[in-house]
Amino acid sequence: VYDGNPAHPSLTRLFSLIDDIGITFFGTSAKFIETLLKAEATIADRHGLASMRTLASTGSPLSPEGFAFVYDEIAADVHLLSMSGGTDLCGCLVSGDPNGPVYSGQIQRPVLGMAIDVFDDVGRSVGPGVQGELVCTKAFPSMPLTFLGGNGRDRYLAAYFERFDNVWHQGDFAEWTHQGGVVIHGRSDATLNPGGVRIGTAEIYSQLEKVPEVLEGLVIGQIYDADTRIVLFVRLREGVELDTTLADRIRLTIRHGATPRHVPAVVLAVDDLPRTRSGKIAEIAVREIVHGRSVNNQSALANPEALALFENLPELA
Repeated sequence: VYDGNPAHPSLTRLFSLIDDIGITFFGTSAKFIETLLKAEATIADRHGLASMRTLASTGSPLSPEGFAFVYDEIAADVHLLSMSGGTDLCGCLVSGDPNGPVYSGQIQRPVLGMAIDVFDDVGRSVGPGVQGELVCTKAFPSMPLTFLGGNGRDRYLAAYFERFDNVWHQGDFAEWTHQGGVVIHGRSDATLNPGGVRIGTAEIYSQLEKVPEVLEGLVIGQIYDADTRIVLFVRLREGVELDTTLADRIRLTIRHGATPRHVPAVVLAVDDLPRTRSGKIAEIAVREIVHGRSVNNQSALANPEALALFENLPELA
């Protein structure tokens, strides 16, 4: 376990450790991989990484561009293991298969012992290519019995079993692929719904990776004029300003890489984005602030002061 800033003294510090110590399994976050991609870090040319057999990515969906970066710029022969799970279940629902093929943007397989499925809004199983709710239809060994604290059992049932009867509802927007894998499109409670069409936030974030001026983004759906409009907040590289030209290029990149429905109605630059202590951007917290509602669990945020940047924005009035 590495304790410290992974980018000090350089972004390639962890790869030096892999070479020096002979690490075989390197676990990191999708955000770190995409940070390397944005920085155009040169890794394979400077590091042998002969010992590394598996590179595991978690924390958020790894974009197809992130997959390509790993194989093109880190190691062509590594097993890229993308996974998705949760703290409350002490494990993963979907993960990798060292003996199976890796497809760009996909998580390879359900984890052994997990009866994974994708449901539509009324609890029906859907086939490949259809987006829906990631669920587990049977009990699994690491399933908790309750939450700590007052009303723990009630809070636990409300968190995971309120949506579907006797079925674990993970809260992720997912899709089976024709190869038997799974694509995670982001949190379903943060899913955008412009014009009644559900859009996963990860579909927009993967396009932002193609805009070098953008370090990271956060997208929400804002209730506006009896509908939902997409609002995109971006954190830009130092010295870059969000002018009309850059905003239009961001929209065009999203339109070409996704669909016209993914294009944000509003693009705003901010100095910081609130994130959880595990490094995930806090989309739901920002959505609540934009709509004038309070955020109750601010203690879960690493930088709750960033929420003030989203209060009473005139562009969203």
